[in-house]
Amino acid sequence: MPGHHHHQSDIEIELAMLMQAIYMKYSYDFRDYTGASQKRRVLYAMGQMDCHTISELQSRVMHEVSAFSTLLQYLTIPVTEMFRDPAYFAGLREQVLPVLSTYPSLKIWVAGCSTGEEVYSLAILLKEEGLLERSIIYATDINPQSLEKAKKGVFPLESMRQYTENYQASGGRRAFSDYYTAAYNAALFDRALCENVTFADHSLATDSVFAETQFISCRNVMIYFKRKLQERALGLFHESLCHRGFLGLGSKESIDFSSYAPRFEAVAKRERLFRKL
Repeated sequence: MPGHHHHQSDIEIELAMLMQAIYMKYSYDFRDYTGASQKRRVLYAMGQMDCHTISELQSRVMHEVSAFSTLLQYLTIPVTEMFRDPAYFAGLREQVLPVLSTYPSLKIWVAGCSTGEEVYSLAILLKEEGLLERSIIYATDINPQSLEKAKKGVFPLESMRQYTENYQASGGRRAFSDYYTAAYNAALFDRALCENVTFADHSLATDSVFAETQFISCRNVMIYFKRKLQERALGLFHESLCHRGFLGLGSKESIDFSSYAPRFEAVAKRERLFRKL
């Protein structure tokens, strides 16, 4: 009987068309992001932007740049915290930074830095290990509004309790409150942490490598990518890393099933820290 499972497939078709339109018009490639979370985000955005169908949303995005910027916020909603997965940062402190400290200078890439929580966490870690002064950090994301937020280094004061716990669990050496000033329900992080940080717009889907790096942290970004896009991202990381450079991933991410698996070795498998072979 035709039209039996129609509704579902209409949404799939409209989603694919929306992503194709965004790619062709704005060069943002969401075509290989996983379906379920993307669909959820688009349907939510539809409601918020007062569109009755995805096609209507597509039409607005095609004809109004401002509608695209709004949709972009929903497509790249950051879910992050400082010192997220403290074991990862403890692993960095114990196993990666001692090796990195042997380099005269360091280039570090935080790929998909979102609103900056990871960047400030890393900067604090580098500072405590005496490496911040000789490090350059590239913090990249596809979302310009997230990058603006990251540059400001202002986070909600109510998050500080959680961040402090994470920091302490990761082996933090000081009082976490040393790193920020509290004002108006916000925590403003010390500007010195970001002196050597360059925030830049970069897409793992469409852009190429821009620097040779010793360490790349890309956490909870590839979890939203389909296989093809994961491969592309890992290819960029492999190309960017110097010989024996380090790569850190998110707790649910892996390179096990990738064609790049043989080109990395696990330094701390559970903490998702790898080293280029």
